[in-house]
Amino acid sequence: MKSISLRKSEEHTATFQVQLIYEMRIKEVKRLLEKEFKISDLGKLSYFLGMEITYAEHGIYVSQKRYLLNLLKKFNMENCREASTPLEVNHKLSKYDGEEFKDMRKYQSLVGSLIYATLTRPDLSYAMGIAGQRVLRYIKSTLKEGLYYLFTSDTRLRAYSDSDWAGSQDDRRSTHGYMIYIGDKLVSWCSKKQHTVALSSTEAEYKGLVEGAKEVIWMQTLFKSLDIDQGIPIIHGDNMSLLYPAANPIQYHLLREKVMEKELEVVYTSTKDEIADIMTKSLDGVNTSRFKEMAGIKEKKIT
Repeated sequence: MKSISLRKSEEHTATFQVQLIYEMRIKEVKRLLEKEFKISDLGKLSYFLGMEITYAEHGIYVSQKRYLLNLLKKFNMENCREASTPLEVNHKLSKYDGEEFKDMRKYQSLVGSLIYATLTRPDLSYAMGIAGQRVLRYIKSTLKEGLYYLFTSDTRLRAYSDSDWAGSQDDRRSTHGYMIYIGDKLVSWCSKKQHTVALSSTEAEYKGLVEGAKEVIWMQTLFKSLDIDQGIPIIHGDNMSLLYPAANPIQYHLLREKVMEKELEVVYTSTKDEIADIMTKSLDGVNTSRFKEMAGIKEKKIT
């Protein structure tokens, strides 16, 4: 491994690590594949299944501008008025409100298209379940945005988990969400309505915490198989009461076991820093922008 440091100012030092060992491993894998298959090296990845990969000086942008443009055209929304958020603040929808869809197949097509858009746009995950014209208006205003991954070597695993207790107007089921990072890179996220009614906000948060923990455990196992040591993963939650069930034999023994064996750590984080909020509820423009910045969802600055 080769390390290069640059002094940018008296107060800040940026360290750029060029991990030559990975390039050597890639070449070795290519060599082994060439022995078994006829392959062609097409160089750096630039486009894959609708995802556009752009290389910047200090990182990589992964976006879907072309796909989203086609999505707007498909639903005749390319000239629509733009929106600053995917949904109105505190938006609540009931299946008993409004008119019935005249074309259910068209609506199902929209939902399916939005699901694929969440591959590079986690900020659409919650709104995807309440698909409508406003989501498309928001996409119109954020076409150039995507995930930005800095060139860093931090492999620490951490997660943020949140829940919107009894958020459904129809059955009072909660929505939970989690966002998982490797270092400062967002690599996995989820927004999902819970299958049963939670009797308290603590129970709703805890259900979401367990789902996030299962994803963390899977990723931890994957990294161990690659001989990469990540230390003890940390899961952040903004409900103080959820820390106690994690350490006591009440329910959800999977999480309790991992905490007791020091394979996971659950810590409290303030609501203003709970990035998973964007997975469980509709936010105002200020918080939407702030959490997107924390998630690494940025506008592509290069051509």
